[in-house]
Amino acid sequence: MTENSAAAQPCSPAQPYSAPAVLDPHRARYAARTAGMTASEIRALFSVASRPEVVSLAGGMPNLAALPLQSLAELTARIIEEDGLTALQYASAHGSPLLREQICDVTALEGIAAHPDDVVVTVGSQMGLDLVTRLFCDPGDVVVAEGPSYVGALGSFTAYQARVVHVAMDGHGLVPEALRAALRQAADAGQRVKLLYTIPNFHNPAGVTLAVGRRAEILEICRAYDVLVVEDNPYGLLGFDGQTYPALRSLDPDNVVYLGSFSKTFASGLRVGWVLAPSGVREKLVLATESATLCPPTLNQAIVSRYLATHDWQGRIESFRETYRERRDAMLSALERYLPPGCTWTTPDGGFYVWVTVPEGVDTKAMLPRAVAAQVAYASGTGFHTDGSGGRQIRLSYCYPEPDRIREGVRRLAGVLEAELAAGRDAGGNTGRALAGVGAHPARARCVPAPEVA
Repeated sequence: MTENSAAAQPCSPAQPYSAPAVLDPHRARYAARTAGMTASEIRALFSVASRPEVVSLAGGMPNLAALPLQSLAELTARIIEEDGLTALQYASAHGSPLLREQICDVTALEGIAAHPDDVVVTVGSQMGLDLVTRLFCDPGDVVVAEGPSYVGALGSFTAYQARVVHVAMDGHGLVPEALRAALRQAADAGQRVKLLYTIPNFHNPAGVTLAVGRRAEILEICRAYDVLVVEDNPYGLLGFDGQTYPALRSLDPDNVVYLGSFSKTFASGLRVGWVLAPSGVREKLVLATESATLCPPTLNQAIVSRYLATHDWQGRIESFRETYRERRDAMLSALERYLPPGCTWTTPDGGFYVWVTVPEGVDTKAMLPRAVAAQVAYASGTGFHTDGSGGRQIRLSYCYPEPDRIREGVRRLAGVLEAELAAGRDAGGNTGRALAGVGAHPARARCVPAPEVA
């Protein structure tokens, strides 16, 4: 049959679509732990927030415009040309020896004295977090985390059927007294607390930094209650004044597992992170990496390693700091100018995020569709808690949009908030309860920034 005669044959009539009798016939086969796997509120926003007419203040994508793309293209080509038989091959689950040495140089900027053998390279720090949770948490174990906390961490904890207990923060980060009370209460109830998960520097989503004076106290508390500390520090080199804080790992290397990443200081799409762990934990992490991915991508590690060896990566980080500082300033000035009275927010000294608390009676999760209709997107505070809190909070990200877009986004958000407040007044008030967030102290009538941290 010729092509033309085939084209002339009549098509079979389309069959009408009929929905399956059972939406997911495999449902009964799933492991019990899948019950804790739910869609992230923040991830669900991406398809909407990526529309060009929507100003997205929701996502945490780093701005890569300052990267030397042509130079990186040439670097990658040289790696493949000169070392392709190695760079495109399987490798050790432990990670590239040279890259592990270079990671020790990076962590030394935060006072960490590490040995390359104690570094395990991962596919982003999220993989490291997931593996650490797998190694330590049985169903029903307790993980203590700041309230609010990073949504990716909460997803890992719940996927492994751990129970998250949130501990209060203030403008100086995690509150030691609240941590001690939570651990005491868990011990009295016979609950097994395995981990403290903390983001000490430029917190996601709260934007605050753990005061230096609290760090040793928090480590002592965890020692006293036999709790391992998991320090997640992707933003530590992005302080706007160039200051770096002493890592928790530098103060107690035997009881701190440190998670690091090149996603915020180089390129997130390469998915190269690491775990710095005590030696016993390191051995199990290597085994867990083998079962999860066999080995981290060899080419991606080679690109990061060559970049660190041949480029002024610290100078590039400084350019990132300047970009994010400019955008932070645009965000704060817009909040001051546009948000209605009664709103408060934190004042970050680094990182990507501002944490906003709105007046009582506004439900930020319920308000989100109306904000998207007004062509602005944010992340509701409910996505950063597992206990139902966060309904009066909003995470605003300033890392990706240009300053003018940030100002326009805040202006649109303010209009939505004004409408919500007016609707509440017209309805005689709203019975929505005030939910816990990061505290801030009055400074001006309209802006309530968190205090500066040490």
